[in-house]
Amino acid sequence: MLTDEIKEELFRLRDETYRAFQLKLLPTVRPETVIGVRTPALRAYAKSLLKRPDADAFLRDLPHEYFDENQLHAFILSEMKDFDACIDEVCRFLPYVDNWATCDQMSPRVFRKHKPELLEHIRGWIASGETYAVRFGTGMLMEHFLDGDFSGEYPELVAKIRSDEYYVRMMVAWYFATALAKQYDSALPYLTERRLDRCTHTMTIRKATESRRLTPEQKAFLKTLK
Repeated sequence: MLTDEIKEELFRLRDETYRAFQLKLLPTVRPETVIGVRTPALRAYAKSLLKRPDADAFLRDLPHEYFDENQLHAFILSEMKDFDACIDEVCRFLPYVDNWATCDQMSPRVFRKHKPELLEHIRGWIASGETYAVRFGTGMLMEHFLDGDFSGEYPELVAKIRSDEYYVRMMVAWYFATALAKQYDSALPYLTERRLDRCTHTMTIRKATESRRLTPEQKAFLKTLK
C-alpha cells in the first residue's frame, strides 16, 4: 500500500536534530506525530510521488497519521499543474490541516495562472470560519493579490475577519503588514481609523516596523498608532 511505503520512507529520512527544532515551532502539533523530515527532502519526495500513477491513493487516505505526511501532502498539491484538479484537492485537504506550517507551506504554483477562479475560492475560505481555511485564504490573497491584481476591496475583506484564534489574527496582521509595504496608501487607513481589533492592530504594527520594505519615516509614523 502506497501510504505504508510513504511512511517507511519518511522514517528513513528522519533527522532527530531537525525534529527537536521543529517541536519548538509547532505548539499545536502532538509531538508523537512529528517524524522530523527536513523540508528540502519532503519537497523532492513530493515531486517524485507526483510522477506515480497511484499518487491519488495517498492524497485520499485522510486523515494522515503524521505531521510530515500532511507536509508531504501540501507539497504535492503545490506542484500540481492542473488547476481544477488542484483546487479540488486543496478543498478536500483543508479540513484536515491543523497547524500553521502545513497551511502556509501549501502554495500551488498553478494558482498564479488562474486568479479569477482562485479569488472565488478565497472568498469562500475566508468566510468559512474554519481556522486554517481562513488563514489559507488570507495567505493566498496576500500572495496573489497585493501587486498588479490589487483592489481596494481585498483589504476590506480581510479587515472584516473576526476571530479569537491566534493563527488567524497573526495571518491578518501579516496581510496588513505586507499590504503596507506594497499598497501603503490603501492599507494605512485600516490602522489610522483603527478598523482592526486591538490585538491584530498591535500585531500589524509590530510586524510592519520589523519589515525592511518600509521607510524609517513610515515606521516612525506607524509607531505613533500603537
